[in-house]
Amino acid sequence: MSIDYIKEHVKTYFNLASDREDEQVIVERISRDVSFRGANLWVLIFAIFIASLGLNVNSTAVIIGAMLISPLMGPIIGMGLAVGINDLELLRRSAKNFAVATLISVLTATIYFLLTPLDEARSELLARTSPTLYDVLIAFCGGAAGIIALCTGGKGNVIPGVAIATALMPPLCTAGYGLASGHFLYFLGAFYLFFINTVFIALATYAGVRLLHFSRHEFLSLERAKRARQVVMSIVLLTMLPATVMTVSIVRKSIFDNNVRHFVKAELAQAGTQIISTYTDDQTLNIVAVGKEISEPKRIEAKQHMGDYRLGKYELNIIQGTQSDSILMLSNQLTQSNSSRDTEKKKLMELSTEANMLNQMLLEYTRYNDLSQEIRPELTTLFPQIHSLALARATEVDKDTVMAYVVAIIGTEAGKQLTAADQKKLCDWLKARTQTPDSLAVIQK
Repeated sequence: MSIDYIKEHVKTYFNLASDREDEQVIVERISRDVSFRGANLWVLIFAIFIASLGLNVNSTAVIIGAMLISPLMGPIIGMGLAVGINDLELLRRSAKNFAVATLISVLTATIYFLLTPLDEARSELLARTSPTLYDVLIAFCGGAAGIIALCTGGKGNVIPGVAIATALMPPLCTAGYGLASGHFLYFLGAFYLFFINTVFIALATYAGVRLLHFSRHEFLSLERAKRARQVVMSIVLLTMLPATVMTVSIVRKSIFDNNVRHFVKAELAQAGTQIISTYTDDQTLNIVAVGKEISEPKRIEAKQHMGDYRLGKYELNIIQGTQSDSILMLSNQLTQSNSSRDTEKKKLMELSTEANMLNQMLLEYTRYNDLSQEIRPELTTLFPQIHSLALARATEVDKDTVMAYVVAIIGTEAGKQLTAADQKKLCDWLKARTQTPDSLAVIQK
């Protein structure tokens, strides 16, 4: 079997020319979807409201629904097609409608977030504020799938899928949230993500049009055509640069976090100990642990092996003790972090307060059990006929009042019951000895 035969056989599977519709029909279809007037504009506004609601209540399903009905893809694909066939009139119309749609989308989202009583930035919203190189790849692949579907007449679920994958609506809504709340970094991050999606969907459209050999409109001069190509490439490179820097930073942090997880699991994990947090402070790796304390020899050995996990430049600091103390230490560290972690800090403080309350309640109930054992020898000396003592807290509830008191249950030898005078004397002594502010009742059994 020859190489040429294999090439021809493979080519039949990947050849798009046989499925391509008439070029004029494709151009007219894309040009028709470029305009934003009447129904298209109202659909866009309602889609923005739906997406904003989804971000506000952190509902992925609602956000996906908004992306499905959004008509934003039209002018973006129109701009890619216009650059691909050198149609300056189509490019002008597409860019104008794209600018109008973007402005209306951001204004609509801003109005919504100014009016809504829910002003917390949830995870779905925050996910649209830090674009990376992966968003570039998603947008480019999505745009490529979209233009192939449009050119071959086999749209099916492709265009809705591209709308979901490239996520044009949520970044615009997040940009509106940034303006409404005064978080301009959210606005810049979200708008940059939207710009990335726009540029690379258009670039994929341009590449698809050229691969399918659409006929070009001729420029008046070669110099003008060359300058147009330079402008397009400059926009692409400038768009990729910040995303590449962000991606490198994210990948480095991910590798570091992975190294820390492996280090903790291999060197510090032990039965009865739970690692609840790890964080870095300058050149110190802080590890917050609760439960059984990590011994000093184990800490020294772990520190010697930090270089094996690419953590050699860090000092090891293990924060351990009771659970409530560790939580408070972690909470104090979180007070120095940015505002996006305020919710976590509040939860940790609530857990610490709840743990302290439970400890106090437990001490209150176990106090009398310990006191019973402590004072029984003294009690036997004062009242030889008493051979057992039990102290406990009790609460008496009647129709109108609730009264707390301490019950002292005593066991006496047969036929040697305490007299009324001895009972009063015993009650007064127990109050003084146990320092009980509540009422105290003595019960003989």
